[in-house]
Amino acid sequence: MTKSRPSQQDSAAARVRNDERSLRRGLTLAAAFREFLRHPSPWLIGLTLLAALIGRVLVGDWQSTDALVPAAILAVFPIFEWIVHVTVLHWRPRQLGPIPIDSELARKHRAHHVDPRDIPLIFIPTRTLSVLVVVLIALAAFAFPRLGLGLTFLLTITTLGLGYEWTHYLIHTDYKPKGSLYRAVWRNHRHHHYKNEHYWFTVTTSGTADRLFGTHPDPADTESSPTARRLHAS
Repeated sequence: MTKSRPSQQDSAAARVRNDERSLRRGLTLAAAFREFLRHPSPWLIGLTLLAALIGRVLVGDWQSTDALVPAAILAVFPIFEWIVHVTVLHWRPRQLGPIPIDSELARKHRAHHVDPRDIPLIFIPTRTLSVLVVVLIALAAFAFPRLGLGLTFLLTITTLGLGYEWTHYLIHTDYKPKGSLYRAVWRNHRHHHYKNEHYWFTVTTSGTADRLFGTHPDPADTESSPTARRLHAS
């Protein structure tokens, strides 16, 4: 019998596995960054950030509120991150009659829990991110009393978004934490994936919103979950 040719999807999966194996062998920060740039999400967020920065400089009209907006966003970002992780990413699929209620973000996140080392699954899905970027641009243009303030908002949120993607990606590589701050963030998110998926929901910080909402237990006193890799499984 003639052996069937591998599908394009199988070939792509094989390339991903080879890339991951090479990354695991003595991964440096520079090598991790090169791999990071191979994915669409950092480029989409980064180009939006660059456009927001250029627009903000050209518009001018700097006022005191341009400092208040980033401060407010930074203060609430860990809470926002926690809420999105709990309510959107860990959404349990539902049916509304014959209609399934299950977002792309939730589906991809379940797949991410199944294989936390699958690099493409680490990033925000391109289709969802594209819609989100359009929404953010619309908010910047129409939801603020002046364009300059809207661009300050867009610049801040894309900077945080890029930081989120980089941090989340790096945690799931074999790059070894060096600084104590990153080590705490790394440990916090790894507990979520490999210890118990019901706790440690923040990604870019450790012990912030999780402490506020009671999802930052002592790992030594926390039972390992049998469904950390299979969300919502019985």
